[in-house]
Amino acid sequence: MKEYVCSVCGYVYSEAEGYPDDGIAPGIAWADVPDDFVCPACGVGKDMFEDA
Repeated sequence: MKEYVCSVCGYVYSEAEGYPDDGIAPGIAWADVPDDFVCPACGVGKDMFEDA
C-alpha cells in the first residue's frame, strides 16, 4: 500500500489507513479516492497530493 503527501501542508494519506472520517475505508487505493477529496488538514484538492 502506498502513501500520498499533501504538497501544501504535509498531511499524509495512507492507503492502508484510508480516511474513515470522510467515508474512505482502509485499503482504498488513491486512484479510487473521489476526485472531490480535500486535504483534511488544509483543504486543498486531491491534485495537490504527491507520491510519498
